[in-house]
Amino acid sequence: MGKGPAASERRGLCHGSSRRFGDPRLCFDPDGDLQFWIRAGDGSEAEIFAGDTGILVERPHSGGVFGIVAELVSRLGAVAVDPSEGRIVCRAEEYAHLPVSMRKDAVVIEMTGERLEAALLGRHPA
Repeated sequence: MGKGPAASERRGLCHGSSRRFGDPRLCFDPDGDLQFWIRAGDGSEAEIFAGDTGILVERPHSGGVFGIVAELVSRLGAVAVDPSEGRIVCRAEEYAHLPVSMRKDAVVIEMTGERLEAALLGRHPA
């Protein structure tokens, strides 16, 4: 993943009220990581940070935003990791590529927003 604009072009682009919601083109933190907010149709939101080591989703609200995150995880062939418990949530396709030592505690799901939210937050899908 490219680092985006040069450091001199990035300064101050994502501070306070200057953040442009949903427009990742102008939101780089001082380290060059992309950061922006996503909002689902039901109003649920999450803050996204993307850098060289991965994608971090912070403060996801319950609801449709988990569908957006689940689609991102699926399209990237990635896994979701709950940092508070170290639990890995993934589809069967990604499970097969996990190191053996990580498979024991992995939760394999159909990657939908409802199922991802249930696996990470302990809520059962309807």
